[in-house]
Order: sequence, then structure tokens, then C-alpha cells
Amino acid sequence: MMVALGDARLSGDEVIETSFGTLRLEHSFPDEASSALLFDQFDVQRAAQAYVWALPLAGFAAWRQRAAETFGVEGFGDFVVYDSLREKRGIVTANLTTPYIINFTNLADGPVLIDYPTGPTAGGVLDFWQRPVVDLGLTGPDGGQGGGYVVLGPGQDAAAFDGSDRTVVRSQTLNVFIAFRVLTQDAQAMAAAKAGLKLSRAGSDPVPVRFIEGVDLEWSATPARGLPFWQDLAAVLEEEPVREVDKGFMAMLEPLGVLKGRPFDPDERQRRILTEGAALGELFVRNLQVNPRYTTPYWADTSWYKLIDFVIEQETENILQIDQRATLFYEAVTTTKGMVHPTPGTGQAYMTAKRDSDGRLLRADRSYRVHVPAEVPVAQFWSLSLYSEDTRRPYDNGGTDIRSVSLDSRDDQLKFNDDGSIDLYIGPTAPQEAAAANWMKTSGQDGWFVYFRLYAPTEPFFDKTWTLPDIHVV
Repeated sequence: MMVALGDARLSGDEVIETSFGTLRLEHSFPDEASSALLFDQFDVQRAAQAYVWALPLAGFAAWRQRAAETFGVEGFGDFVVYDSLREKRGIVTANLTTPYIINFTNLADGPVLIDYPTGPTAGGVLDFWQRPVVDLGLTGPDGGQGGGYVVLGPGQDAAAFDGSDRTVVRSQTLNVFIAFRVLTQDAQAMAAAKAGLKLSRAGSDPVPVRFIEGVDLEWSATPARGLPFWQDLAAVLEEEPVREVDKGFMAMLEPLGVLKGRPFDPDERQRRILTEGAALGELFVRNLQVNPRYTTPYWADTSWYKLIDFVIEQETENILQIDQRATLFYEAVTTTKGMVHPTPGTGQAYMTAKRDSDGRLLRADRSYRVHVPAEVPVAQFWSLSLYSEDTRRPYDNGGTDIRSVSLDSRDDQLKFNDDGSIDLYIGPTAPQEAAAANWMKTSGQDGWFVYFRLYAPTEPFFDKTWTLPDIHVV
């Protein structure tokens, strides 16, 4: 007689029906076929959970590798400037309103010294779990006035910098990410920021900083699917020390062929399990992305969520915030103190929506209106950017300029209402002629979502006296 798994005695002779197949116990032991089936299920579940855990690390590893290939990154002092739509369209949920200036480097050869420029910038140094090591610019120790920083790697001695006028910080990973944005469209501010940036190894003179710009190629930093995801992960795990908090997941990966100190060379069964586990893990996270069960909407009775809903350390006294950070790092990259914990007048607030006012998931074949009330609470500006659910990168609708997928309050082509509010449109066809300048196009079956960014949000955002209404079907 066959029984459901929940009704099984797990004793004697028994046939058990499960969601993944039929198991047979003989004198309480699983038979040979059941043993193989249980190991497969065991390992697929482990691979799926490891995918969820690994997203921040794998995301940075993919970005570093694909950027090096696309932009010709060669040296320690190379910074890529991402400015055009095609350059930014490679980055997962890239900010489309200001250029990025970005460097990936490694601390294995010693601490890195940064001379950071004065000016209206936002940036930071991040470890490879995408945790802030230190903010740079307006939300950092220099407060926009420029300054010197020392970035130490795991175990590196800080004594040499005692009494230094530099801010000394430590990364938990050897690989680090150094990046900033200039928060103005003033070309002189950008030139000054580039001129004032210096990078050096401890005990050495600054190296020439090379800004790689004007490449204007299509590319992708979206983490790979299937076996290539694990190849990227295995490579970066080999470069890094294992943190205490991650040892459990390293144990899960070992039977799957991802083992520190050994080449990644999975056998046929491991390849099958890893490929299935990556697909299942991605579906787990995508479900969390649209149904984040650990939080509630930021504004009551809306579908707008605060994008970054965890602490910058990614762990509390009791838990590693795996679900919270996976939701973000599936669809985005990087965190800084100013992004995670903005305060009135500084930092940035990121809001996201995946459903309309009736609670239905957004579709590419419907037209929608986003009504932005007057007096958006920002000291700088706001923007609404459109992203693909498939790639999580800026939406590819055939447009060739940034405003085809991102509209912001500094855009002199936008048409505002008489009361200062504005209606923005998203859908496959343009609205009436007067509003066409306020429209972003969707196409085919490429589902989408948006980020509404508030730069230097002010008090009405924090006390919620200003509210962004839900997205409405037109």
C-alpha cells in the first residue's frame, strides 16, 4: 500500500509517494533506487539554497569578469566609466541618471590607498559579498571634501598606518569594488573628480589612473544561468578566505564538486544536479522578489517596497539575512551606507514595484500610468527607471538614448501637470501626443519592473506624509 510522505511511518516495509518520486523502504532501509532518488533530491535542494546564498558573490564575480572582457581592463589603476545606454545596459539595474566610475581590485598584494576627490559624489568601497567597507563622498567620512583612505585585506596589519590622517578600513574579502558617481551634470565637476582620484599600494607611489570610456558596447553582467553560474562561483571562492558564517554552505557545496583547494570538475551527475539547482534557486529568488514575505510595502495600501530592506552587514545578532539580500542581489548590485540607511537630505532611497493597483503582476502587453504627485521630497532629483525581469538590466526596447528607459526630474522634455504633478507612462504603445515625451516602451513578453529613486530624500519621505500611488492600468 502506498502512502503520502506526511503519513509515512518510516518503518518496516513501506512505499511512500513524494513530490519527487516513489520511495520504498525494506525493513526500514531505503532500497537502492530510493537511495539514489533521495541523494538527488538532497543535492538539488542544497544546490538551490547555495544559489540563493551565493548571489552577491557570484554577481560581483560575473561583473568583474565580463567588464574586463568587454572594456579591456588590464591594470590596477583601470577605472571603467559607464556613461552611454549600451554601457549601462550591461549592469544589473544600473542607475541611468549619472555616469559610474568603477574599479575592481585585489588586496592580496597588500593594502590599497585611495586619494579621493572633493565634490558632489556618492560612492564606496565594497567587499565581494557586496557589503559596504566604507562610503566615499557625501555620505562617507570625507563628507564630499575629499580625503585619504587605506583599505586593508583580511589579516593585514594596520599598525603601519597608526597616526595617519587617512581613514583606515578593513575588508573581509581580498577582492574589493571601488566606485563612485558624480551627482551633477556639470562637466567640470566630472573632470575635477577624475583629476583628483589616485590609487596606490601601501609603500608605493600612486599608479597612473586610466579611465576607460567611450567603449559603447552591448554586454551583460547578469549572473550566468546553469553550470556557468557554478564555474564563476567556484573561481571566486578559490580566491577568498572562507568566513565563519559561510562554512555551512561550503559544506553543502562539497558533495556537488565545489570544494576550495580543488579544481571544479563536476562529473555528469553533479553537472545535472547543479544545473537543476541553479534553475530552482533562481525561481525561489524570483518568487521572493515579487512576494517578499519578510517585509511589507513601504506605503500602506500600495505595492511599493523599499528595495534594500536589510542591514548593511547582512546579518543580525541571530540570523544571516539570506532571503533579504538575495532579493536585492538577484535584481541589483552594490550597497552603501547612503543607499541602505539614507537620512533626511543625504543618500538615496530606492523604491520598487512589480504589481499594479489591482495587485496584478506587471505585463509587457499592457499600458500603465505612474502618477507622481507634486513636491517630490528630494533635495536633489528623482528618477523612474525601467528594467527587464528576465535580465534585470535596463530594458531593451530598441531605444538608443537613456531617456527611452529612464525619466528624471531634471529632464526638460518631460510634461508636468499644472499642479506640479506628473503622469509617466509605460507600455507597448505611446499615449496621446502631448504625453508621448513621458513614455517608456515595453515589448514582446519581456516582463518589467521599475525603480523610483529619490536622491537626498527629505523628511516627507521618511514620515510618509508624501506617498507614491500605485501603478494603474491605462
